[in-house]
Amino acid sequence: MEANEKKATIGIIGGTGFYSFFAGQEVEEINMETPYGKPSDTITIGTIGPHKVAFLPRHGLDHRFPPHLVNYRANVWALKSLGCERVISPCAAGSFQKHVEPGSFVVPDQFVDWTDGRKSTFFEGPKVIHASAANPYCPELRKLAIDAAHKNGIKVHETGTVVTINGPRFSTKAESQFFTRQGWEVASMTQFPEVHLVKELDMCPVTIALITDHDCGLEGDVEPVTHQQVCKIFNENIDNLKKMLVTLIESIPADRANCDCMNTSKTS
Repeated sequence: MEANEKKATIGIIGGTGFYSFFAGQEVEEINMETPYGKPSDTITIGTIGPHKVAFLPRHGLDHRFPPHLVNYRANVWALKSLGCERVISPCAAGSFQKHVEPGSFVVPDQFVDWTDGRKSTFFEGPKVIHASAANPYCPELRKLAIDAAHKNGIKVHETGTVVTINGPRFSTKAESQFFTRQGWEVASMTQFPEVHLVKELDMCPVTIALITDHDCGLEGDVEPVTHQQVCKIFNENIDNLKKMLVTLIESIPADRANCDCMNTSKTS
C-alpha cells in the first residue's frame, strides 16, 4: 500500500492519559475512513523539529475504546496512508519485576501475545504474507529512544519483554506470578497487534512504556492495580514522556538507510 499524500513521516499513537501533543501549535485535523473502518479519532498533524508528525489517540479523545475493541488496523492503515514511515507507540504499562519501578520507562525489544480474537494482520487473502516477528521493534528507533531518555535524565530500562494481555480486566495474581517467573518485564493491553501491523506495512515501530504500577503477582505489599492509579502515575510523568518524544523525534534521520523495517513485507 502506498501513501496517497505525504502529510507526515512520523506517527504517534497515544495511549491512556495521552490525548494531545501539539500544545500551542497550529495543527491540521484529519478525519479519515479506511478499508477497515474509522480510526479511533481525529488525527492531528503538527511539526516537531524537521518532521511533520501525525498524532492519533489510541482509545479516542474520551477514552471510549477499551483495548480489546481498538480498531488497530484502521489506526495503522491511516498513518501509513498519510505517509508515515515510523510509528512511536507510547503506552501506560505495569511491571512484573521489582527493579522495573513505577515512574521509570522501558523501551521493549520483544513482545509476547497473550490476547484473543484480535484482527492481527492486513494479509487475509488473496495476498498472504508471513511477516517475521523475530525482532518486532526497529533497532534504530530503539537506540534513539534510549538516547533521548538519557539526554533528559529519565530512568530507562533499555530492554524488556512486554506481554500483551487482552484486557480490559487486569491480570489475576496467578497470571501475574506466571509472567514474573518467565522473567518478562512489562504488562500492556495494546502492544499486539499494533506493533506487528506497523511492521506489516513496512513502517518502523518503537514503544516507550511508562511504568505505572507493580503488577499484583509480585511478592510483598503490592496492592491490586486500579485504572485510577494508572492514570495518576501516568499524569505525574507525562511531561517526561513528552520531553523524551520531542528529543527522539528531533534526532530521527530523514532517510531509513540504516533500517530494514521497510522491507518486512518484501522478505516475508
